[in-house]
Amino acid sequence: MERYFKLAEHGSNVRTEVIAGITTFLTMAYIIFVNPDILSTTGMDRNAVFIATCLAAAVGSIVMGLWANWPIGMAPGMGLNAFFAFTVVGAMGFSWQQALGAVFISGLIFLFLSVTGIRRWLIAGIPVSMRSGVAAGIGMFLGIIALKSAGIVVGNEATLVALGDLTNTGTLLAIAGFFIIVALDALKVKGAILIGILVITVASILFGVSEFGGVMSMPPSIAPTFLQLDVMGALHYGIFHVILVMVLVEVFDATGTLIGVAKRAGLLTEGPVHQNKGLSRALMADSTAITAGSLLGTSSTTAYVESASGVQAGGRTGLTALVVGVLFLLATFFAPLAGSVPAYATAPALLYVATLMVRELAEIDWEDVTEAAPAVLTALAMPFTYSIANGLAFGFISYALIKLLTGKASQVHLATWIVAGLFVIKFAFFGGH
Repeated sequence: MERYFKLAEHGSNVRTEVIAGITTFLTMAYIIFVNPDILSTTGMDRNAVFIATCLAAAVGSIVMGLWANWPIGMAPGMGLNAFFAFTVVGAMGFSWQQALGAVFISGLIFLFLSVTGIRRWLIAGIPVSMRSGVAAGIGMFLGIIALKSAGIVVGNEATLVALGDLTNTGTLLAIAGFFIIVALDALKVKGAILIGILVITVASILFGVSEFGGVMSMPPSIAPTFLQLDVMGALHYGIFHVILVMVLVEVFDATGTLIGVAKRAGLLTEGPVHQNKGLSRALMADSTAITAGSLLGTSSTTAYVESASGVQAGGRTGLTALVVGVLFLLATFFAPLAGSVPAYATAPALLYVATLMVRELAEIDWEDVTEAAPAVLTALAMPFTYSIANGLAFGFISYALIKLLTGKASQVHLATWIVAGLFVIKFAFFGGH
């Protein structure tokens, strides 16, 4: 381990790396409960999605650890799972098999972009304000899904949305869960989100809101989702912009997380990004994980910002990520517990993740309205059109147009013009879905 992971060179040791791995796992393990809850709304088998989630996280984290030697955990990403379930399948009417096909294709494109260096060019060309708007918008989208799942927000003919029944037991439990998670995280308790989910699950069972299915068993079959992707169906003309959105969000999310956590761990060397061997391998690792996840039966896998908790605990090498991967493999034995977790327990976790993402609005340059307006439009359009895709489209098109109208077209990078143009073509030829 010393030789392979170069522990001494990174000022670390096995014990520190193992503790860091456990810490990272606890902070991101909530996904094994939340992901099946979201993706099962598409008709996917909940137990199979649970196994696919664990295995995709394990494969991604182990590849990241053994190949890139970076202390970053991987798992199906928040935001893209909601896009998969509620926009692609729910609103646009594609089957979940076609949606998995789109994830597979986006993974291949992502791999191509990473290998050729186009991914770094794209990142350099996307304005910081737009990246912030996208992150905040995805947070707001998760927020409205969480409020709806908790019964706090309901549909209304006159006002579109209205306040739900706050005397409902499940709704009260969801509200309590949110306060528990916030309080625990404020007190720096490791695994705050996971603890909150488990506490509300137990309370739901005690109050008769949900049924207890057990804690441990042999892992259920992954057959209902394994290799069930419909790649040819995903090549249908209407899913073109779905793949575009998946690639764009993967580019923003994963790359931003990788660079942010790596900086905190002191893993980025001075000089141009493309000369950093560790980053190049990490980019390849997360691209590979997306493709593997689609084959297993889950939405896009990405690097987790929660990995920063493991870095804080001293994790500096791939051994941390390897520990995360092994723990996700062990988690496959907890399918009955995952099946006992009601939406009222995962809703507060979603809402808390939303609050963390919306703080990206602070990064927007509010003094320059040509930067601020497109970013805000991006963020607002996602929850109010119930689509991450529409938010991205509105944002990129408005950014390019506003810069053009104010004589600042030279400030717009070619990458932004291309993305904006693709979205205009999408609306012109394929309509609003």
